[in-house]
Amino acid sequence: MNSAAEPSPDTSPRQHPLGIANFRAYWVARLTMTLAQYAMMLIIGWQTYNIARDGGMGVAEASGQLALIGLLQFVPLFLLTPFSGWAADHFDRRNLGRLTVMLQMICAALLAWLTWTEQVALTWIFGIAILLGIARAFAGPALSALAPNLVPKSILPNAIALSSISWQVGMIVGPALGGYLYALVPALPYIAAFALFVVSITSLSFIGKVPQPPRPQNQRPIHAMVEGLRYVVKTKMVLGAITLDLFAVFLAGATALFPVYARDILEVGETGLAQLAMAPAVGAALTALYFSFKPLKTNVGPKMLWAVAIFGLATIVFGFSTSMPLSLAMLFIVGAADMFSVYIRQSLIQLHTPDDKRGRVSSVSLLTISASNEFGDFFSGSLAYAIGPVAAVVSGGAGAIATVALWSRVFPVLRTTRTFDPPDELVEETPENKLQEQIP
Repeated sequence: MNSAAEPSPDTSPRQHPLGIANFRAYWVARLTMTLAQYAMMLIIGWQTYNIARDGGMGVAEASGQLALIGLLQFVPLFLLTPFSGWAADHFDRRNLGRLTVMLQMICAALLAWLTWTEQVALTWIFGIAILLGIARAFAGPALSALAPNLVPKSILPNAIALSSISWQVGMIVGPALGGYLYALVPALPYIAAFALFVVSITSLSFIGKVPQPPRPQNQRPIHAMVEGLRYVVKTKMVLGAITLDLFAVFLAGATALFPVYARDILEVGETGLAQLAMAPAVGAALTALYFSFKPLKTNVGPKMLWAVAIFGLATIVFGFSTSMPLSLAMLFIVGAADMFSVYIRQSLIQLHTPDDKRGRVSSVSLLTISASNEFGDFFSGSLAYAIGPVAAVVSGGAGAIATVALWSRVFPVLRTTRTFDPPDELVEETPENKLQEQIP
């Protein structure tokens, strides 16, 4: 069968995703790209905060500079999302992925040179943050929409868990790589990131051609984005899952303030900064690893709500903590709870979305993720500037818990969803989903 939804011909519904060559190459590409990204971003934040503090700024004002880093990455992503989702549904997703990795390679090389020659300044960092935002705007929809084309539908949740593992392992090892290499030679994290981007772009080149769904002709990007938004809005499960993450992580994002905690609250330096960044990723990676072998099957909606509530509670404890071991323990729980909800949310979104809309829906999802992460960093940094870093983190955790209580009432489908299977009426209305069911 030559179907747009059909995965590579060497796949089998009973196969493990890593038994599929195309998915293995995809997994390596995601892993190495994430390693490089998180090694870079940790050091970018650390350099920004230290340049500000060493330049005479106080803790609050320097926290405001961290807020600008988040804002400068969010703005290009927000503006380009209509085009990036359209591009992921109209062009070869492998080529889009390679182009975004190439742009990030350029950023890594420039930062390495600036750091090595001791010319790095806030203006340079802010400009590169914009370029990284542009790269992420196109990378997210393209790579997210590519994954379901590489495996059969029956093992897609396993593939999503494995893809999350590559992301979480990158979040664990990337900060450690950045922090410890920076302690040796400040330019080394960026040199290592450049090398990892080379591996990533090479791995993407090993992915064979995969069939893509028919694309509507003469459709403008903004109209395609509107169509993706309409689909999200009318599918209450997708809308509720996306917006739950948007508001919870937007309010409770503490990662932007890690440099503040590392230098001025816990006083643990760049190596301690690396440990703070690693702790939530370790919890997330172990959770994703568990789900890759034992996928969740029952009560998925209620469990997602509980996971976000625990995420908020652990964030509150971290905010008050002045002990490094307690802080690391709470961040571990934060990461595990976040991965629990991410695994459920991404599985629901992918399985409730037909393939010809995945790029556009993924772009909407990416926009909300960026709003919760990068724009959330801006919010956290701005709040820390206004009321102090501890109060900002604690109030954000409380806000995440309040979001769970509100969303469980506004979107009752989140409380009643028991499995990942889409409802019968959605399957009947979506020809692509019916076609996927026929794939042997």
